[in-house]
This record gives sequence, structure tokens and C-alpha cells, in this order.
Amino acid sequence: MVTTDLYGQPFQLKFVRAAQMILFSNVVCDPPLGQTTVIPHHQHVAKFTVLIESSKSFPEQGWEAILWHNGHASQEWGELKLEEVNSVTGPLAISSKGRSRVYRRYFTGNISRHAGAPKPVQFTLKYKTASSDSWKWMNEQSCLTDGELYFQSSTFAEHLDSYFEDFSSDFAVHSVNSEVPETALWSLTKPVGRVKSDDRSVVTNDILGLPREFSRWFALVRIWTPWLAPRHGKYQFAPTEDALLCSFLRHDGLHLVLLAVSGIEDVLTVFKHDGSGRIIVSSRNDSHDSGQARVIAAVGKTFETANAACMYHARKLVSGDQYSSGDMQTELKLAPDDKEKAQWMENWYDGLTYCTWNGLGQDLTEQKIFDALDILDENNVKITNLIIDDNWQSLDNYGDSQFNRGMTDFDANKGGFPRGLRHAVTTIRDKHPNIQHVAVWHAILGYWGGISPEGSIAKEYKTKVVRKHGIAKGTMTVVDADDAQRMYNDFYKFLLSAGIDSVKTDAQFFLDLLEDAEDRRRFIKAYQDAWTISSLRYFSIKAISCMSQTPQILFHSQLPTNKPRLMVRNSDDFFPEIPTSHPWHIFMNAHNSLFTCHLNILPDWDMFQTSHEYSSFHAAGRCVSGGPIYFTDEPGKHDLNLIKDMTAQSPKGKTVILRPSTIGRSLGVYTAYEEERLLKVSTYHGRKGTGTGILGIFNVSQRPLSEFVALHEFPGVESGQQYVVRAHSTGEISGAMKDDDPHALVSLQVEVKGWEILSAFPLRTFTLRGSRGIENGATKVACLGLIGKMTGAAAITSSDAHVEENGRLRMAVSVKALGTLGIWISDLQTRTVEGNFLIMILGRAIPSRVVKKSEASENLLEIDIEQAWKEMELDSGWSNEVTVEVIIS
Repeated sequence: MVTTDLYGQPFQLKFVRAAQMILFSNVVCDPPLGQTTVIPHHQHVAKFTVLIESSKSFPEQGWEAILWHNGHASQEWGELKLEEVNSVTGPLAISSKGRSRVYRRYFTGNISRHAGAPKPVQFTLKYKTASSDSWKWMNEQSCLTDGELYFQSSTFAEHLDSYFEDFSSDFAVHSVNSEVPETALWSLTKPVGRVKSDDRSVVTNDILGLPREFSRWFALVRIWTPWLAPRHGKYQFAPTEDALLCSFLRHDGLHLVLLAVSGIEDVLTVFKHDGSGRIIVSSRNDSHDSGQARVIAAVGKTFETANAACMYHARKLVSGDQYSSGDMQTELKLAPDDKEKAQWMENWYDGLTYCTWNGLGQDLTEQKIFDALDILDENNVKITNLIIDDNWQSLDNYGDSQFNRGMTDFDANKGGFPRGLRHAVTTIRDKHPNIQHVAVWHAILGYWGGISPEGSIAKEYKTKVVRKHGIAKGTMTVVDADDAQRMYNDFYKFLLSAGIDSVKTDAQFFLDLLEDAEDRRRFIKAYQDAWTISSLRYFSIKAISCMSQTPQILFHSQLPTNKPRLMVRNSDDFFPEIPTSHPWHIFMNAHNSLFTCHLNILPDWDMFQTSHEYSSFHAAGRCVSGGPIYFTDEPGKHDLNLIKDMTAQSPKGKTVILRPSTIGRSLGVYTAYEEERLLKVSTYHGRKGTGTGILGIFNVSQRPLSEFVALHEFPGVESGQQYVVRAHSTGEISGAMKDDDPHALVSLQVEVKGWEILSAFPLRTFTLRGSRGIENGATKVACLGLIGKMTGAAAITSSDAHVEENGRLRMAVSVKALGTLGIWISDLQTRTVEGNFLIMILGRAIPSRVVKKSEASENLLEIDIEQAWKEMELDSGWSNEVTVEVIIS
């Protein structure tokens, strides 16, 4: 007999027995095995839900599940029999390959908080069919370790040394007021000696102490000079690279976060370890004056609050370091007002961008750019921004390594751009009026090899030969720090005259590669400020900062909030030819954003290609990142459907991305890349209480994964409020639920290379009246934004609803783009489109044929405002938004 397993794969079935049913079952537990779960201090029990899925190829049978744990006052291991609950009212199970061919059974139980229980409480699960005598341990089936519960303490220690063993007395520790509720905050300093007559930087390494009573740690490290990346571990702190930020999950459920502060008084500070778990504070001083190593420590009930407390205090320290030049202050005063900023946001941040780098290769010419843009037009892909990447510049040493080539002149090279940069840009703008912004790439010091000592730039400006270490170790010629501002002023003035209105400034980490202390103290801040001032002066900060995750730049240029928000690359590159790099790329960006979300920047997860085996994986990541989206396709190799999933057309005909209000970041702070768990990226759109919580779910492992996603994991979910959760890929929508409901969960299975985007929409409840004034009962509604778009909720700019005097419900939804608007209505089954709905745009009723009940959900009304806009030939006038009025009777 040939049948299929749980995942729809065929196999030969000779006879049926309980062992076979267990073998082909799928078990999901919340809280999960192999992970740590913190139970907030105000909760007295840990609530468990277990799902057992078994193939319908076998006869349906009963199941039993038992939780095995040591959470008793006696600390002895014992069992808790889980109770089966009605599967009809169970969590929403998002369909995936084979899931429709399974029986589902749900079990629940609680572990109570006991004063004498171990810290943490450990648990595992065993299960069997009702007819079997043999139990199956979930650890054996899934290769997972025991789960751990941390019942959180409600109090903090008064002194920082309580959280360490052998805490060093060499550091001055000051308790400071925290801006974040329910956190404790300390500032630590230690003197660092000055540079002496040999002009060599002074480096100190001081042991801080050994963190106490923790099980897991997380760190953001300098994976190499320009980039940050996450590292994880258990029990002993041992990052493989220098760390900027580290956090420890303690046995009492509290989080200890440490932040090394750099960029003040020419001091760079990072964390190392001594091989035995002790934290070393390592500092480098480039100044002739004595400096200070600075560390901020915080303890909080969540990583987010402790981390925020550290970052807020770091911003205070940086703002107190008065290094901003007079030119910087002048440009900040001249920065555009809020109205102009809003215009940049729409075009620069929220426009779809094409970059030439991977798509057109390094042998770049104007003709290649012209041809690529023509092909995009032929495919009706209307980009808003164009980035002309590396290899447009005039360089010396043709054919040599990029690190041995220097910039000779401001204008483009004659080989690829024979009529100059201005002619190329003018041609592009004339032929493609949809392109609002054209940017060019350049390195912070000119090119990878600085500037050519024989070029016109070297003849015009003061130069210096500097030594550098690390990549391309050796010397190179650069414009001296004293002339950096004049050079940037002239360079950007030229670019502006050529039609360029934005830049991508790369290789900024070269400032940190400078070897000599004198060069470091003269160049690092001078070049950052010169670039920032000129970007403000000529491009209104429409700039991308790349390869700039060095500590001095992060704290000096990217943390202060005294200038407009800057776009900054958030990780190492997109590598299209390296398959294993793609899951890591999303994982790395999601964790880097735990830090960069607190900077005055918009994290950029880098370009990607839409015609690639991981294209939709990357696209989903960019959509939930909260940052820009730009692609680098080879000409003609475009996935048009994927581009439509990411973008929409504005009422003005511009292609816009649907960017959530907040920066996307990882929920699993302490979950390592190798642990085979789903990566959850959290973001939010809208106002507090009425907006939409969004979770991007990514399988970064090499096997299918099944997990629960709890309602309380969505950002912005409020206690007592009802929500519905929608899955983008399938269109399935959950029933109404609150965060404390027994089944406030979504079950999903994600294949290798798979992803999903879940959105939680708050419900509003109204009582409508009939034609005779009779109340019709409660009607619950939610606006889902543009369905069919990965982050369609981010199209909503405002939404309101009220019951009119005549008893009808009037909803007014403003969106920044056209598409199919989704309205969830609890009693839609009792209504008809023709009899109960009047829908208007610009005060005109739209045709009923563009309104329908959804096939994906019985509670979803679909309104095709894009089709209505075209058929009715509507015009938004000066507005960049369109308001849809929905009247329900």
C-alpha cells in the first residue's frame, strides 16, 4: 500500500501500528523545548500548549501527552498530565505543504511558580497514542534539549557588583537615573593613559568581572572592521571577536546589558574575555590627553528595556562631548523643515531603488545603465531612485587591484562615460522622469586606494601619505584632514551640478584602519564631519553610509539626534553566489537591528536580486526591516510578481514601498543561529493601541520547522484587546482572540528557505441599529490595509470609525498607495455587498463590481481601490493619499 507521510511524501505502508503513527507525527510545544522562556514576575504560572499532528493516511486515534519537569518545591522531577482540549476552537494552523492532511489534537497544562523550585525550571515532553504502551520523548524525535523556564524576580539588586563575581574596584561606578521604567542603570569609567612622544596609541585591557548566575549570553561583535554581527553562547562568556554590546539572561529572569561607549575623547572601547568567562574592557586612546574607558550597564525585566536604558544614556554622554564644528552647527540650523523632510521620506526612503552593483557588474558604462533602465521600463517597473555604484569614477592604475587604485578627478571616467557624468545623468532624467533621485558611489577617502598622487585632486588639495593595517595593509595617499571639508564641498558641488542629488559613501571603516595615533585623531572625526556637513549642505542628508559600523562612527555620527535621519547599511553584503549566506544575512540584520534601532538612522539591509532562489526570502526580510528596499537585478531578470508584493502605486503614479513605522528586529535575542529555531523579526506600524503588530517568520535552518507564535509576541499587543491575525502567504485569518486566551496562538510549519509574514490587527466593536432603530448586536471590524502586499498594513496612514446618528457604521481609511483594501467584519456573513455597503472615494460611490467577499476568509471584505481609481479616472489633486469611506448598514 502506498500512502503519504505527514509532509505529503509517498512511502510504502505494509501494516499500521502505533510506532508508525508516532514516527510520522509532528509535535509542537509552547513554551518550546531547547529554548529559554521568561515568565514575567506578575504571572504565577507557565501555561503550556501542545499540538500533536498525525497523518490522515493512518486511522484516527487518541493521544496522550505528559510534561516532565522539576518545577516542584522539592526540585524532584515529576510528571504533569496534559489535558486534551477541543481542537475546533484551537489555534489557527497556517497551511503549508501537507498540513491539510493531518489530524490535530491540542493539550494544555500549567506549571506553577514555587519559591523552592530550581532556577531555571527544566522540562521536556513525552507522548503516545492511546492504544500504545510505549512513550516517545520529544527530545529524541527532534534532537532538542530540555526547555527552561525563568520565573522572573520582581526586584533588582541595589549595586552593580551584586551581578558579578570578583568585580573590579578599578572602575568608578555611578548609579544614574534611567529614562526607562523598571530598569537599574550604572555608568562606569576608568582612566586610559595618553599618547606619548612616540605617538603610538595607548591600549589598556582591564578585567571587569565574571557575570553571575546566567545561562545564556548574546553579543554584537566586530565580525571584521566595518561590520557588526551576532554571537551567542551558554554559561561562559566567550565571544570570538571584540564585542560592542553584550547581554546576559540571568537565572532570576532579569537581563544584564553592558554597552562599550566609543568616540569620546578619541577613545575606542570594546569587550573581550579572558578565556574563563571574565569580561575584559579593552580601550585604545589616540589622544595626547588622558582619556576614559566608558561602559554603561543596565538591568531590566526585558532585554529591550535594559538595552534602551543603555542607549539613551549613551546618547547623553555623546551629546555632552562638544566636538561639533561651527560648520556643522550652521548646516544643522539650515536643515530643511518638517514639510521638506516628509517629501524626502516619500521619495528617498520610501521609493523603490535600483542599484547597478551586482546587476551590471564592475565594468560599468553609461550604456549599460541606459539599457538596464529601458528594460525596467519595458517591464513597467517604475523605480524612484537609482544608485550608480562602484566603477564610474576616474581612477589610476587601470587593471590593478582596487586597493591600489586612487581617484584622479571628480568627473566620471572617459571610457565608460565618454561625455561625462552630467550628460549621463541628464539623459537618464530626461528619458525616465519617474526617477526622482540619482546617487553615485564613492569611498570616504575617495576610492579604495584613496586618491591618485598624480591626479588633479592631489594637485588641488593638501595630501598626506597614511599607513593602514588590516585589509590591503600598507600606505596610500589621501586628502589631508585639514583640507577634507574643502575637498568635500567642491566634490559635492560638482556632483550637484552634474544632476546627482544623493550619494552612497562606502569604505568608511578605512578611518579605523589608520595605524598612527596622529592620523587617527586628526582624520576620524574630521572626515566624518566633513562628509556629514556636505551631505546636509548639498543633498539634504540623502546619503547612504556604508561599511561604517566602527565604534567611533556609530557613536559620533549615528547616535546623536541633532540632524536628520541617515540611511546606513546594517550588515555585510548580499552575496548572490553563496547559498549558505542568505539565511545568515537575514539573521545577522535582525540581530544587528537590536542595536541600530536606537541610532538616528534607517537600517539598510542591502540590495538583493528578485530572480534568485532566495529572492522572496530576502524580499520579506526587507519588507519587515523598516528600512529601504533596493534591488540589483541583471537586465531582464526580474520577478515582477515579487516586486508587486513588495510595492504599490501611489495616487501620483509613483512606485512606493510599504515600510512599517518601526525598525524590524529579532525577538529571539538569545537564540543562536545553529539552534534550528524560527527567526522572528518584530516590527509595528501605526499609532500605539490602534496600529498593527507584524512578525516576519524565517526558517534559517536546513530542515522544516514547526512552532507556535503567541499573540503576546506581536509588538504593541495590549492586554484585554481583541485581535485577528492574518498570514500573508495563505490569506488565512484567525478568529478573534485576546493575549490571555488559552489558544491565543498561531501554529505554522515553515519549509527550508521558507518564510511567512503574520500581522495582528486590533478589533473595534460597534453596535449598529437597523432601519427601525433596533440594535443589531455587536459588530467588530478591523482594517487590514492592502492585502496581497507583504506589509500591506503599512499602506495605512490613518483609520477611524464611528456610528452615525442613523445607526450606520462609517469607516474612513487613508492609504498612501492603491491596491486591494481589506476590511475584516465579524458578521460579514449576514450582509450583502449590494444591500449593506456604500463605499466612496473622493465623495463618489465606487462600482459594486470592485467590491467582493473574500474567498480566503468568510469575514473579509475586499475593495479593489486600484481598479476603481482607474475606472473612475480619479485624481488626488495635491494629496499623496487617498481616503476610502466605507459605510455599513
